[in-house]
Amino acid sequence: MLEFLAEYGLFLLKALTIVIAIIVVISFAAAAGRKAHTEGLEVEDLNKKYRRIADALRKAVSTKDEAKKTAKERKAEEKQRAKEPSGRPRSFVIDFKGDLKASAVESLREEVTAILEVADKDDEVVVRLENHGGVVHEHGLAASQLARIRDRDIPLIICVDKVAASGGYLMACVASKVYAAPFAILGSIGVLAQIPNFNRMLDSHGVDFEEVTAGKYKRTVTMFGKNTDEDRAKLKEELEDVHTLFKEAVAKYRQDLDLQKVATGEYWYGTRALELGLADELLTSDELLGAKAADRDLYKVTWKIKQPLQKRLMSGVDSAIEKVDETGWRRKFESRLPR
Repeated sequence: MLEFLAEYGLFLLKALTIVIAIIVVISFAAAAGRKAHTEGLEVEDLNKKYRRIADALRKAVSTKDEAKKTAKERKAEEKQRAKEPSGRPRSFVIDFKGDLKASAVESLREEVTAILEVADKDDEVVVRLENHGGVVHEHGLAASQLARIRDRDIPLIICVDKVAASGGYLMACVASKVYAAPFAILGSIGVLAQIPNFNRMLDSHGVDFEEVTAGKYKRTVTMFGKNTDEDRAKLKEELEDVHTLFKEAVAKYRQDLDLQKVATGEYWYGTRALELGLADELLTSDELLGAKAADRDLYKVTWKIKQPLQKRLMSGVDSAIEKVDETGWRRKFESRLPR
Protein backbone atom coordinates (compact mmCIF):
# COMPACT_ATOMS: atom_id res chain seq x y z
CA MET A 1 0.00 0.00 0.00
CA LEU A 2 2.81 2.42 0.94
CA GLU A 3 4.59 1.63 -2.31
CA PHE A 4 1.41 2.42 -4.27
CA LEU A 5 0.96 5.74 -2.44
CA ALA A 6 4.59 6.66 -3.10
CA GLU A 7 4.25 5.93 -6.82
CA TYR A 8 0.93 7.76 -6.99
CA GLY A 9 2.47 10.78 -5.24
CA LEU A 10 5.38 10.79 -7.68
CA PHE A 11 2.91 10.64 -10.60
CA LEU A 12 0.96 13.61 -9.22
CA LEU A 13 4.20 15.57 -8.77
CA LYS A 14 5.24 14.95 -12.38
CA ALA A 15 1.77 15.86 -13.65
CA LEU A 16 1.75 19.04 -11.59
CA THR A 17 5.20 19.98 -12.93
CA ILE A 18 4.01 19.58 -16.53
CA VAL A 19 0.85 21.62 -15.88
CA ILE A 20 2.87 24.43 -14.26
CA ALA A 21 5.33 24.42 -17.19
CA ILE A 22 2.46 24.71 -19.69
CA ILE A 23 0.89 27.57 -17.72
CA VAL A 24 4.22 29.42 -17.58
CA VAL A 25 4.75 29.05 -21.35
CA ILE A 26 1.20 30.24 -22.12
CA SER A 27 1.53 33.17 -19.71
CA PHE A 28 4.88 34.17 -21.25
CA ALA A 29 3.43 34.04 -24.75
CA ALA A 30 0.39 36.07 -23.69
CA ALA A 31 2.60 38.67 -22.01
CA ALA A 32 4.74 38.91 -25.12
CA GLY A 33 1.61 39.40 -27.18
CA ARG A 34 0.40 42.20 -24.93
CA LYS A 35 3.71 44.00 -25.30
CA ALA A 36 3.35 44.08 -29.07
CA HIS A 37 2.80 47.52 -30.52
CA THR A 38 1.70 48.95 -33.80
CA GLU A 39 4.46 49.81 -36.25
CA GLY A 40 4.92 53.47 -36.99
CA LEU A 41 6.41 56.80 -35.93
CA GLU A 42 5.84 58.24 -32.46
CA VAL A 43 6.73 61.84 -31.61
CA GLU A 44 6.85 63.14 -28.04
CA ASP A 45 7.02 66.83 -27.16
CA LEU A 46 9.78 66.84 -24.53
CA ASN A 47 9.21 70.50 -23.62
CA LYS A 48 5.65 69.62 -22.67
CA LYS A 49 6.86 66.58 -20.75
CA TYR A 50 9.32 68.68 -18.73
CA ARG A 51 6.64 71.29 -17.98
CA ARG A 52 4.22 68.57 -16.88
CA ILE A 53 6.78 67.08 -14.48
CA ALA A 54 7.65 70.49 -13.05
CA ASP A 55 3.98 71.40 -12.66
CA ALA A 56 3.30 68.18 -10.77
CA LEU A 57 6.00 69.03 -8.24
CA ARG A 58 5.00 72.68 -8.12
CA LYS A 59 1.42 71.67 -7.36
CA ALA A 60 2.56 69.45 -4.51
CA VAL A 61 4.56 72.20 -2.81
CA SER A 62 2.23 75.15 -3.54
CA THR A 63 -0.90 76.37 -1.83
CA LYS A 64 -4.24 75.64 -3.41
CA ASP A 65 -4.59 79.20 -4.75
CA GLU A 66 -1.05 79.20 -6.17
CA ALA A 67 -1.61 75.84 -7.86
CA LYS A 68 -4.89 77.08 -9.34
CA LYS A 69 -3.22 80.21 -10.69
CA THR A 70 -0.34 78.21 -12.19
CA ALA A 71 -2.76 75.77 -13.85
CA LYS A 72 -4.69 78.66 -15.39
CA GLU A 73 -1.52 80.27 -16.73
CA ARG A 74 -0.29 76.94 -18.12
CA LYS A 75 -3.60 76.34 -19.88
CA ALA A 76 -3.39 79.75 -21.54
CA GLU A 77 0.19 79.07 -22.64
CA GLU A 78 -0.72 75.70 -24.16
CA LYS A 79 -3.66 77.25 -25.98
CA GLN A 80 -1.41 79.94 -27.44
CA ARG A 81 1.17 77.36 -28.56
CA ALA A 82 -1.53 75.36 -30.31
CA LYS A 83 -2.58 78.40 -32.35
CA GLU A 84 0.77 79.30 -33.86
CA PRO A 85 4.26 77.81 -34.19
CA SER A 86 6.86 78.96 -31.68
CA GLY A 87 9.37 79.92 -34.37
CA ARG A 88 12.14 78.43 -32.23
CA PRO A 89 14.77 76.04 -33.68
CA ARG A 90 14.10 72.34 -33.11
CA SER A 91 16.13 69.50 -31.63
CA PHE A 92 15.10 66.01 -32.68
CA VAL A 93 16.03 63.43 -30.05
CA ILE A 94 16.72 59.76 -30.84
CA ASP A 95 17.46 57.01 -28.32
CA PHE A 96 19.74 54.20 -29.51
CA LYS A 97 20.32 51.29 -27.15
CA GLY A 98 22.67 48.89 -28.87
CA ASP A 99 23.12 45.15 -28.65
CA LEU A 100 25.58 42.72 -30.23
CA LYS A 101 23.74 42.84 -33.56
CA ALA A 102 22.83 46.56 -33.41
CA SER A 103 19.24 45.46 -34.00
CA ALA A 104 17.96 48.96 -33.21
CA VAL A 105 19.33 50.06 -36.60
CA GLU A 106 15.98 48.96 -38.09
CA SER A 107 14.30 51.76 -36.17
CA LEU A 108 17.21 54.18 -36.55
CA ARG A 109 17.06 54.21 -40.35
CA GLU A 110 13.34 55.12 -40.27
CA GLU A 111 13.86 57.78 -37.60
CA VAL A 112 16.67 59.39 -39.57
CA THR A 113 14.61 59.30 -42.78
CA ALA A 114 11.66 61.01 -41.07
CA ILE A 115 13.84 63.73 -39.54
CA LEU A 116 15.65 64.48 -42.80
CA GLU A 117 12.28 65.06 -44.47
CA VAL A 118 11.42 67.96 -42.13
CA ALA A 119 14.69 69.29 -40.63
CA ASP A 120 16.11 72.60 -41.83
CA LYS A 121 19.40 74.44 -41.32
CA ASP A 122 18.48 75.69 -37.84
CA ASP A 123 17.55 72.25 -36.51
CA GLU A 124 19.78 69.60 -34.96
CA VAL A 125 19.68 65.92 -34.02
CA VAL A 126 20.58 64.64 -30.56
CA VAL A 127 21.26 60.91 -30.16
CA ARG A 128 21.34 59.41 -26.66
CA LEU A 129 23.65 56.50 -27.35
CA GLU A 130 24.27 53.41 -25.23
CA ASN A 131 26.22 50.73 -27.05
CA HIS A 132 28.84 48.17 -25.96
CA GLY A 133 29.64 47.23 -29.57
CA GLY A 134 29.28 43.93 -31.41
CA VAL A 135 29.09 42.68 -34.99
CA VAL A 136 31.16 44.86 -37.35
CA HIS A 137 28.90 45.19 -40.37
CA GLU A 138 25.76 45.84 -38.28
CA HIS A 139 27.39 48.67 -36.36
CA GLY A 140 28.91 49.97 -39.56
CA LEU A 141 25.41 50.29 -40.98
CA ALA A 142 24.26 52.11 -37.83
CA ALA A 143 27.16 54.57 -38.20
CA SER A 144 26.22 55.08 -41.86
CA GLN A 145 22.68 56.05 -40.84
CA LEU A 146 24.09 58.77 -38.59
CA ALA A 147 26.43 59.87 -41.40
CA ARG A 148 23.32 60.67 -43.47
CA ILE A 149 22.61 63.47 -40.99
CA ARG A 150 26.14 64.86 -41.20
CA ASP A 151 26.06 64.66 -44.99
CA ARG A 152 23.04 66.99 -44.97
CA ASP A 153 24.96 69.56 -42.89
CA ILE A 154 22.60 69.11 -39.96
CA PRO A 155 24.39 69.27 -36.59
CA LEU A 156 24.58 65.82 -34.99
CA ILE A 157 25.11 65.60 -31.24
CA ILE A 158 25.89 62.32 -29.48
CA CYS A 159 25.33 61.97 -25.73
CA VAL A 160 27.02 59.05 -23.97
CA ASP A 161 25.73 58.60 -20.43
CA LYS A 162 26.98 55.02 -19.95
CA VAL A 163 29.00 53.47 -22.76
CA ALA A 164 29.95 53.89 -26.43
CA ALA A 165 32.68 51.34 -27.02
CA SER A 166 34.01 49.53 -30.09
CA GLY A 167 31.09 49.54 -32.56
CA GLY A 168 29.40 52.01 -30.23
CA TYR A 169 32.27 54.45 -30.64
CA LEU A 170 32.21 53.85 -34.40
CA MET A 171 28.74 55.40 -34.20
CA ALA A 172 29.69 58.13 -31.71
CA CYS A 173 32.66 59.43 -33.71
CA VAL A 174 30.33 60.48 -36.55
CA ALA A 175 28.91 63.27 -34.37
CA SER A 176 29.58 66.97 -34.80
CA LYS A 177 30.00 67.01 -31.03
CA VAL A 178 30.27 64.22 -28.44
CA TYR A 179 29.09 64.78 -24.86
CA ALA A 180 30.00 62.20 -22.21
CA ALA A 181 29.13 61.69 -18.57
CA PRO A 182 32.20 61.79 -16.29
CA PHE A 183 32.25 57.99 -15.87
CA ALA A 184 30.91 56.97 -19.27
CA ILE A 185 33.03 54.41 -21.14
CA LEU A 186 34.39 55.45 -24.55
CA GLY A 187 36.91 54.01 -26.98
CA SER A 188 37.80 50.35 -27.48
CA ILE A 189 38.89 51.12 -31.04
CA GLY A 190 39.91 47.59 -31.88
CA VAL A 191 38.65 44.31 -33.32
CA LEU A 192 38.17 41.02 -31.50
CA ALA A 193 37.46 37.44 -32.57
CA GLN A 194 36.95 34.69 -29.98
CA ILE A 195 36.39 31.18 -31.30
CA PRO A 196 36.29 28.06 -29.10
CA ASN A 197 37.77 24.88 -30.57
CA PHE A 198 36.37 21.42 -29.77
CA ASN A 199 38.69 19.41 -32.00
CA ARG A 200 40.58 17.61 -29.23
CA MET A 201 37.36 16.74 -27.42
CA LEU A 202 35.82 15.28 -30.58
CA ASP A 203 39.02 13.41 -31.35
CA SER A 204 39.14 11.87 -27.86
CA HIS A 205 35.62 10.53 -28.39
CA GLY A 206 36.39 9.14 -31.82
CA VAL A 207 34.36 11.74 -33.70
CA ASP A 208 35.67 12.86 -37.09
CA PHE A 209 34.82 16.34 -38.38
CA GLU A 210 34.59 16.75 -42.14
CA GLU A 211 34.50 20.14 -43.84
CA VAL A 212 34.57 20.63 -47.60
CA THR A 213 35.19 24.08 -49.08
CA ALA A 214 35.82 25.63 -52.48
CA GLY A 215 38.25 28.52 -52.27
CA LYS A 216 41.48 28.54 -50.29
CA TYR A 217 40.24 30.92 -47.60
CA LYS A 218 36.52 30.11 -47.55
CA ARG A 219 37.09 28.85 -44.02
CA THR A 220 40.17 29.56 -41.89
CA VAL A 221 39.90 29.17 -38.12
CA THR A 222 37.14 26.69 -37.27
CA MET A 223 35.37 25.53 -34.11
CA PHE A 224 35.51 21.78 -34.80
CA GLY A 225 38.42 21.13 -37.16
CA LYS A 226 42.14 21.31 -36.45
CA ASN A 227 43.44 24.86 -36.83
CA THR A 228 46.83 25.56 -38.38
CA ASP A 229 49.23 28.48 -38.00
CA GLU A 230 48.29 29.50 -41.53
CA ASP A 231 44.60 29.62 -40.52
CA ARG A 232 45.39 31.81 -37.52
CA ALA A 233 47.63 34.09 -39.59
CA LYS A 234 44.87 34.61 -42.14
CA LEU A 235 42.31 35.44 -39.46
CA LYS A 236 44.77 37.88 -37.90
CA GLU A 237 45.26 39.51 -41.31
CA GLU A 238 41.51 39.92 -41.70
CA LEU A 239 41.17 41.45 -38.24
CA GLU A 240 43.98 43.90 -38.97
CA ASP A 241 42.21 44.95 -42.16
CA VAL A 242 38.97 45.61 -40.28
CA HIS A 243 40.93 47.54 -37.65
CA THR A 244 42.41 49.72 -40.38
CA LEU A 245 38.94 50.47 -41.73
CA PHE A 246 37.79 51.29 -38.19
CA LYS A 247 40.65 53.74 -37.69
CA GLU A 248 40.03 55.37 -41.07
CA ALA A 249 36.35 55.89 -40.16
CA VAL A 250 37.29 57.50 -36.84
CA ALA A 251 39.95 59.69 -38.47
CA LYS A 252 37.44 60.96 -41.04
CA TYR A 253 35.27 62.58 -38.38
CA ARG A 254 37.75 63.25 -35.57
CA GLN A 255 40.83 64.44 -37.41
CA ASP A 256 42.67 65.75 -34.33
CA LEU A 257 42.76 62.36 -32.61
CA ASP A 258 46.12 60.70 -32.03
CA LEU A 259 45.14 57.30 -33.44
CA GLN A 260 48.49 55.83 -32.49
CA LYS A 261 47.52 56.50 -28.89
CA VAL A 262 43.78 55.72 -28.83
CA ALA A 263 43.33 52.94 -31.43
CA THR A 264 44.85 50.29 -29.19
CA GLY A 265 41.61 48.56 -28.20
CA GLU A 266 41.67 50.28 -24.80
CA TYR A 267 38.72 52.19 -23.37
CA TRP A 268 38.62 55.22 -21.08
CA TYR A 269 36.16 56.88 -18.72
CA GLY A 270 34.64 60.25 -19.56
CA THR A 271 37.25 62.49 -17.96
CA ARG A 272 40.16 60.65 -19.58
CA ALA A 273 38.28 60.34 -22.87
CA LEU A 274 37.93 64.13 -22.90
CA GLU A 275 41.67 64.56 -22.38
CA LEU A 276 42.40 62.20 -25.28
CA GLY A 277 39.93 63.90 -27.62
CA LEU A 278 37.42 61.05 -27.78
CA ALA A 279 34.77 63.39 -26.33
CA ASP A 280 34.29 67.15 -26.59
CA GLU A 281 32.63 68.02 -23.28
CA LEU A 282 31.60 66.38 -20.00
CA LEU A 283 27.83 66.63 -19.71
CA THR A 284 24.97 64.18 -19.20
CA SER A 285 22.10 64.05 -21.67
CA ASP A 286 19.73 65.31 -18.95
CA GLU A 287 21.83 68.43 -18.42
CA LEU A 288 22.14 69.03 -22.15
CA LEU A 289 18.44 68.65 -22.98
CA GLY A 290 17.39 70.60 -19.89
CA ALA A 291 19.50 73.54 -21.05
CA LYS A 292 18.32 73.30 -24.66
CA ALA A 293 14.65 73.27 -23.61
CA ALA A 294 14.97 76.93 -22.64
CA ASP A 295 15.33 78.14 -26.22
CA ARG A 296 14.60 75.16 -28.49
CA ASP A 297 11.63 72.88 -29.16
CA LEU A 298 12.59 69.30 -28.31
CA TYR A 299 10.92 66.32 -30.00
CA LYS A 300 11.72 62.72 -29.21
CA VAL A 301 11.37 60.67 -32.40
CA THR A 302 10.79 56.91 -32.14
CA TRP A 303 10.02 54.38 -34.86
CA LYS A 304 8.17 51.44 -33.32
CA ILE A 305 8.56 48.10 -35.08
CA LYS A 306 5.93 45.40 -34.69
CA GLN A 307 7.87 42.25 -33.91
CA PRO A 308 6.46 38.78 -34.70
CA LEU A 309 5.81 36.60 -31.64
CA GLN A 310 8.70 34.25 -32.41
CA LYS A 311 11.18 37.13 -32.56
CA ARG A 312 9.86 38.60 -29.30
CA LEU A 313 10.25 35.25 -27.58
CA MET A 314 13.79 34.79 -28.95
CA SER A 315 14.79 38.28 -27.85
CA GLY A 316 15.19 36.84 -24.36
CA VAL A 317 18.22 34.89 -25.58
CA ASP A 318 19.84 38.08 -26.90
CA SER A 319 19.08 39.81 -23.60
CA ALA A 320 20.85 37.05 -21.71
CA ILE A 321 23.92 37.40 -23.95
CA GLU A 322 23.87 41.16 -23.46
CA LYS A 323 23.81 40.70 -19.68
CA VAL A 324 26.90 38.51 -19.93
CA ASP A 325 28.60 41.18 -22.04
CA GLU A 326 27.56 43.90 -19.58
CA THR A 327 28.91 41.81 -16.71
CA GLY A 328 32.26 41.73 -18.50
CA TRP A 329 32.35 45.53 -18.66
CA ARG A 330 31.35 45.73 -14.98
CA ARG A 331 34.16 43.39 -13.98
CA LYS A 332 36.63 45.48 -15.96
CA PHE A 333 35.36 48.56 -14.15
CA GLU A 334 35.59 46.92 -10.73
CA SER A 335 39.11 45.68 -11.48
CA ARG A 336 40.25 49.29 -11.88
CA LEU A 337 38.76 50.50 -8.62
CA PRO A 338 41.19 50.93 -5.72
CA ARG A 339 40.98 48.24 -3.05
